[in-house]
Amino acid sequence: MSPIDRITSYADELTAIRRDLHAHPELGFEEVRTSGIVADHLEKLGIEVHRGLGKTGVVGLLRGRPGKRRIGLRADMDALPIEEETNLPYRSTIPSTMHACGHDGHTTMLLGAARYLAETRDFDGTAVFVFQPAEEGLGGARAMIADGLFEKFPVDEIFAIHNNPNGPHGKILVRPGPAMAAADFFDIRITGRGAHAARPQEGIDPILVATAIPQAMQSIVSRNADPLKAAVVSITQIHAGAAYNVIPEGAHLAGTVRTFDAALRELVSTRIREIAGGIGEAYGARVEVEIRDVFSVLENSPDHAMAVAEIATELFGADRVDAQSKPHMGSEDFADMLHAVPGAYAWLGATPGPGLHNAGYDFDDTLLPLGAAYLARMVERRSAVAA
Repeated sequence: MSPIDRITSYADELTAIRRDLHAHPELGFEEVRTSGIVADHLEKLGIEVHRGLGKTGVVGLLRGRPGKRRIGLRADMDALPIEEETNLPYRSTIPSTMHACGHDGHTTMLLGAARYLAETRDFDGTAVFVFQPAEEGLGGARAMIADGLFEKFPVDEIFAIHNNPNGPHGKILVRPGPAMAAADFFDIRITGRGAHAARPQEGIDPILVATAIPQAMQSIVSRNADPLKAAVVSITQIHAGAAYNVIPEGAHLAGTVRTFDAALRELVSTRIREIAGGIGEAYGARVEVEIRDVFSVLENSPDHAMAVAEIATELFGADRVDAQSKPHMGSEDFADMLHAVPGAYAWLGATPGPGLHNAGYDFDDTLLPLGAAYLARMVERRSAVAA
């Protein structure tokens, strides 16, 4: 029996788990309920469970036939600080918190794969199930690694999958080499001098500075970056003022940079500091810039990307696999795991709908048996590879 057929037989149970997780989302490093549900399900399957890695992470160990191979599978568990705007019966019950990226689905797919593997045991060695907290910019992967993830639970290779709401439904996308961008988050804090809005000559207006900096920063990509190398600079937050008739003391800008090239990444950071500092000086304001390395470039091992394509072709057919998909400017902290252990990250197309990080997004539950089967088959096939 195909793993898809077997897992489809309990797809309704997986859907119920996913929708429960969706209704009770938790932000990064706060996934107490979620990790408890994960651990309880694994324990009921007879899987050895380790809690509290990287604060709220969970690791499960399942041994198959005698063998030395150890295959890792990873899912993320955290939600986003977004107010859900759907009318779903299982919509979020937590204010300003929502599973808007499908981590509820990823967690459930890995639970589905764990159940299949626990029931069949048709693999050699050990399957290592990694349920990671805080993927959304808080460094959950780095926290688990710092807590000794790969020392305590060594793996020969590791795999993860992400839903793709752009579709096409059921199609696996993978790319060898650099597949997702590095990300830096930045904060620009501007200090001027407050004044009455009717007497601006007595102040130094930080809002004037805060509106000049973003426009100038867009010249970094258009005039400083090599046009053949991808880069994105986005201001995503502007905070200043609280009254109609007051020029405030300060303003705050925040945003993100996405790049694939280390030298370009450094260039962009340097130019942000130079532009923000120069504009601040021109207006007589003090400007402080903080830039943080949040995500590394996600690089798939070519051999493991090829393995993804082969296994996906076996399960779904050659017409449902793109083994040379375009790189994503989005970022993913599974990149840090791939810097420690070889493996690959793939995308699974959903029925097209609202995009990731959108208040109207919902995970496509028809992907649950497909993703679970893919992850389970990865263990079955890769555990049999000669060392």
